[in-house]
Amino acid sequence: MEAASPAGPGAPQPQTQGAAGRVAGLLRRVKGKVFTWNILKTIALGQMLSLCICGTAITSQYLTEKYKVNTPMLQSFINYCLLFLIYTVMLAFQSGSDNLLYILKRKWWKYILLGLADVEANYLIVRAYQYTTLTSVQLLDCFGIPVLMALSWFILYARYRVVHFIAVAVSLLGVGTMVGADILAERKNDSGSDVLIGDVLVLIGACLYAVSNVCEEYIVKKLSRQEFLGMVGLFGTIISGIQLLLVEYKDIANIDWDWKIALLFVAFALCMFCLYSFMPLVIKITSATSVNLGILTADLYSLFFGLFLFGYKFSGLYILSFTIIMLGFILYCSTSTRTAEPAESSVPPVTTIGIDNLGLKLEENLQETHSAVL
Repeated sequence: MEAASPAGPGAPQPQTQGAAGRVAGLLRRVKGKVFTWNILKTIALGQMLSLCICGTAITSQYLTEKYKVNTPMLQSFINYCLLFLIYTVMLAFQSGSDNLLYILKRKWWKYILLGLADVEANYLIVRAYQYTTLTSVQLLDCFGIPVLMALSWFILYARYRVVHFIAVAVSLLGVGTMVGADILAERKNDSGSDVLIGDVLVLIGACLYAVSNVCEEYIVKKLSRQEFLGMVGLFGTIISGIQLLLVEYKDIANIDWDWKIALLFVAFALCMFCLYSFMPLVIKITSATSVNLGILTADLYSLFFGLFLFGYKFSGLYILSFTIIMLGFILYCSTSTRTAEPAESSVPPVTTIGIDNLGLKLEENLQETHSAVL
């Protein structure tokens, strides 16, 4: 019989190995949750939307600062006309319940309200820059995210987990870091003519954006992307056209047109058209909330381009803020929400309405099925 080996320095080794194994297992779980194809695809699509918004911001700034052209409604009107020519015409040639006339007969008043919310959200945010500061717009515009989550809770029956609220807080912290970088870099930040009016306009515009995004998520998941874009194109063109004649006809008449100004209008319209066309695709596989978190980086892209185009001063806090926003975005996408349908609802229990990060949800279900089979 062999004698037991005396206890030595290596005696606690099993505990050390156990702790190391738990840490390694945790890292593998985090890696498996974060670095998945669906999350990476969501990140890429979200940043593509941010670049579209960045394009609209840069072209608008060129028009305002270099050519003294301030016509936000005309710029939006061109975008709605493009949506009308593409998607509304497509609906006109559809048959059955997807036909334009069928949709108008049953839901015309709902889409009028949606078009009004979308048009005025775009207009109020741009108009607010004339009254308040850039810092106020950047901060108060984030008010739309908690409003969007609240609307998703009551309208789409989305149920969030603690990690989602933490992720939103982290992303908003990144926005605060970006604003701090603006202040330290002494970026141009005119006080405007009436800060209070500008702040109120931003808050109203952010709420209208939230309403529009929740409606968009419902329509693209329950109905179709073509119906949403076609109806927004139709009523957006009508509403923005009427408002254009009422508030901007003098500004348009004073434009000294040349090919450079025309090119900037075309570039803005194409960026907006791409944004409107691709956002429903991203919302369908994720949610309106996660998309709004992802496009928080749009201001940072505008700042990076502004370093070369408008002579902005660089600050290392811009990189830090981008990292924090992306961290919150990834954290939000790493965990799917659940949907709680009302008890009296006749909707089947399995549905895509309100399900956040649909691709992630399907991937988790496949993994669970595979584990059960093993």
